Formats: sequence, C-alpha cells, structure tokens
Amino acid sequence: MTQYRLRDTGEVKTKSQLVSEHPNLSLPKVWSANTYDSLGVDPIAPSFPPEPSDDFKVFGRGPLEQDANGHWRWTWIERDMFFERTEIDEEGVERVVTVQEQKDAKVAADNAALAERARATRNALLQETDHYALSDLTMTDEMTAYRQSLRDVPQQADFPATITWPTKPE
Repeated sequence: MTQYRLRDTGEVKTKSQLVSEHPNLSLPKVWSANTYDSLGVDPIAPSFPPEPSDDFKVFGRGPLEQDANGHWRWTWIERDMFFERTEIDEEGVERVVTVQEQKDAKVAADNAALAERARATRNALLQETDHYALSDLTMTDEMTAYRQSLRDVPQQADFPATITWPTKPE
C-alpha cells in the first residue's frame, strides 16, 4: 500500500485516505508529480528491512528520512527480539522470564517446525515409492534400503538442522 507524506505536517496518509479527504476533487487513476503538488504530498518509496545481525534481533520501522535523491523512505531500527519480563503463573506466583529462556523456547519452536517440514518431505518421498511395496511387485534391495534410509532420517545426528537425504535408486 503506497503511503504519502503531507508536506505541511509530515503526517502519513494512504491514497484512499487522501481521496476520501478530497471528495470534490477529481483525481486521476495514476498520480503524477502534478497530483502530488496539488495535494501537497510526497510519495513514500517502498523500503524493506535489512537482515538482522543475529537470530534474536528484529527490525521495527523507524522515522521517515529523505534520501540524497529527495525520496522519502522509512528507516529501520534493529532491536532485541526478547527482553526480561515478569509474568504470573497458574498459581498466581510472579516469576521472571529471562531472555535466555525465551531464546531457548524460540530455538525449540524453530527446530520443531523444521523437523515437521523435514518429516513431511520424507513422507512425500516415501509415498512416491509406495507402489514398489505392493504385493504384486518385488521390491529391489536398493529400493528397500532407500525407503529404510528415509525412515531413518529423523535419527540422523544433526536432525533437523542438517539432513543427508538418501539417493533414490533407478
């Protein structure tokens, strides 16, 4: 959604807000520099946050800045994803939730999601070869070993972070 900065106040508005605020003004479908001038606005160029410096940082939108070319863009501010907080448990006891606990919980949740995706991939690969296991076919030793290797994927040492997928036999 394109946003616009009002030149006189610095306030940010959307196109639909500007249109609704000027009901008696006939505006073109595609806005040009003349349209911006008549409304007293500047478009805000799209900007995307950079990659965080580590897995426990996030970016929030900062203030608007005008770049060297005169275009307005949102800036981005990196901050910690977690902070120490206090919560009340089921028994009504207050406890401090540390940053490390929150990091550990995120890593566990990320690993669980990664493992779920890996198992789904493994299950799809097994399903592709299910027809070899039908009673009227004789499965080759290579196919039997391949299917067993697929079943053993979750037992690999660095699962789910690192997976060595077996090669399907011809």
